[in-house]
Amino acid sequence: MKAASYQEVGPAKRVLRLGEHSIPEVPSGGVLVKVCASGVNPSDVKRRAGWLNGLMEYPEVIPHSDGAGVIIAVGEKVSKKRLEERVWVYNGQWERAMGTAAEYIALPSEHAVHLHDNVGFLEGACLGVPACTAYHCVASGGDLKGQQVLVHGGAGAVGAYAIQIAVLLGAHVIATCSTKEKADFALSMGAAVTINYKSQNVVKAVMAATHGKGVQHIVEVDFGQNVEIDAAVIKSRGSIASYSSTLKPRVEYDYYGFGYKGVSIEFVQVYLLSTSERLAAVTHLNQWMAAGALTHCIGHVSSLEGIAQAHEVQESGKVIGNIVLDIEKESVSV
Repeated sequence: MKAASYQEVGPAKRVLRLGEHSIPEVPSGGVLVKVCASGVNPSDVKRRAGWLNGLMEYPEVIPHSDGAGVIIAVGEKVSKKRLEERVWVYNGQWERAMGTAAEYIALPSEHAVHLHDNVGFLEGACLGVPACTAYHCVASGGDLKGQQVLVHGGAGAVGAYAIQIAVLLGAHVIATCSTKEKADFALSMGAAVTINYKSQNVVKAVMAATHGKGVQHIVEVDFGQNVEIDAAVIKSRGSIASYSSTLKPRVEYDYYGFGYKGVSIEFVQVYLLSTSERLAAVTHLNQWMAAGALTHCIGHVSSLEGIAQAHEVQESGKVIGNIVLDIEKESVSV
């Protein structure tokens, strides 16, 4: 099979290579998926780049944890009824060397989730990290019906899903963005208010939008960068779910800025969701997709051969929407 891989960390164009690999064996409790699309997420490019001095976990890595395709073989402990099932994949390259940047992937059966016929493979490849992260980050705030929710980075892959999910759960959403184009996009996802964090005072804008009351819950894309804002606008007994802190990985903050308010802060790592947390995300996402209630935003599509460019696009942060490899553009070789 064709697959993209790297044997050392470094710049995308230098380390990523396309080559022939053996089709992986199917574990007894697993499935073999013919990959039709592979999602490119920040965590994928950070691992490949060696972010925070990260080293190679395996001698060779086929990257990407998200994908979508069709089950073509099953292990002895898996029902044959799953054959030919359309699925979306999560945790593909988590704690294993072979991810979805390939024509085939073998993984545990539960990591291949039924994909409704009204959702394409490119869209299905956006669900594992962005949509599941967004669901958990929003749902961790509890009952948000009628509440004000702040989504930092509302035009990002996670942010766009977080806005939609918060609205579906009855919340009013305020989203921060860096450009008018991104603000318009966040509004189209359902945000009631957008704030340009480059040209506006975010604290003043949030407090004005909430009539001085602040927000009940925050979905945080960069905890270190926004920590002072969050402390100022969060309500008493409010909550924060942070899934990244890229610009400021090392965070120093005033404990009592949160402590005196009794704020709950959760650091979200989507790859480590518990079985019940993952089930909640999968169940709700599939229900909303079946009802046509979720919009999937594809910002850039590359072929498997174009994986290096796709990684560079992800690193640029300039594209609105998810970045996906269309594996079906390639001729399958067995």
